[in-house]
Amino acid sequence: MLQPSRTKYRKTQKGRKRDQGKATRGTELVFGSFGLKSLETKWLKDKQIEAARRAILRYLRKKGKMWIRIFPQKPITSKGVEFSMGGGKGDVVGYVFPVKPGRILFELDGVEEEVAKKAFREAADKLPIKTVFVKKENL
Repeated sequence: MLQPSRTKYRKTQKGRKRDQGKATRGTELVFGSFGLKSLETKWLKDKQIEAARRAILRYLRKKGKMWIRIFPQKPITSKGVEFSMGGGKGDVVGYVFPVKPGRILFELDGVEEEVAKKAFREAADKLPIKTVFVKKENL
């Protein structure tokens, strides 16, 4: 699964789950002609990103080029079920990427628009957020 090779701190604080607004970075297509853009705020787990990536590659069958525009760097901890209160923070169990509305998740190039749409539909089924298909304006 996707995870950082090195981190400055092993565990991070959770942060506040308030309405975070729209994404300001990663909102435009940079590498490819077609993209999958998020419409909701959610934490995407490393396994969900990997499942979407595999779905796209399985559909494309070695045609075109794909870019993943997100990387899970936020560690998530868990204490286990039969632990009493106290005893410190739990162990790191996985990594997530906090997605905001408007963020480009994946990009594709070198395939027709219909193929890209169907590949992104397969990937969107693996993700827990609403997404939309976008394409570059100058096509």
